[in-house]
Amino acid sequence: MTEEIRTERRGDALWITVDRPLARNAMTFAMYDRIAAICRDANSDPSVRAVVITGAGEAFVAGTDIAQFRDFTTAEQALEYERRMDDWLGAIEGVRVPTIAALSGPVVGGGLAMAAACDLRIAAPSAKFGVPVARTLGNCFSAANLVRLSALVGIGRVKELVLTARLIDAQEARAIGLVTEVVAGEDALVTRVEELVETLASFAPLTLHATKEVLRRIRQRMLPYEASDLVALCYTSDDFREGVAAFIERRKPVWKGQ
Repeated sequence: MTEEIRTERRGDALWITVDRPLARNAMTFAMYDRIAAICRDANSDPSVRAVVITGAGEAFVAGTDIAQFRDFTTAEQALEYERRMDDWLGAIEGVRVPTIAALSGPVVGGGLAMAAACDLRIAAPSAKFGVPVARTLGNCFSAANLVRLSALVGIGRVKELVLTARLIDAQEARAIGLVTEVVAGEDALVTRVEELVETLASFAPLTLHATKEVLRRIRQRMLPYEASDLVALCYTSDDFREGVAAFIERRKPVWKGQ
């Protein structure tokens, strides 16, 4: 069990906090595993009426810890990572009660994927969103993650975010439908989420569950039959190894397209 994932019961809600602020809450594989296990366990507790995922300090989640990729050399490693990622995020999607992402600071890469797997996303003004992998690592988002984002903002917006590698602020994220709501200030985030939990807990739980599950099944049907060749193409490339090395060495990568 990793101590970098904390849980706390607050009334009707189970709060999950990513607590690795010195790394801007970048996720290790063990941290993803822990969150998935907590989400699955929550389904067996009928007193839990909502699950909230947030980050400690000044970040939600700034992606997957780059050190996790240092030893990636084969297609099998890349495909196993993406399979596990889909399982981890699928556990968040599979929570029977509403899930809320309480967002501030960086919501980037794997952090954006986590937020997209939640039902509702409430952002503080400091939140920044993006998929900057074309600028940083040279890897790619999985088909499931691209579908999750496309379901929220449309294919055109996803293309723009990934191809330009830019970060957008909370108000722009709200305008394109990526964020449900932006609160007035940083200190208002927790209060607003707690108010939302109280509202959701007053509603018919089977209605909420059925709606979540139908929409999850619709999203599943949007997945392509096969995309493993594209994942392997990126993760086994010289460019990906260069991206990881450059990130760790804090320098600009030199891309060669191979």
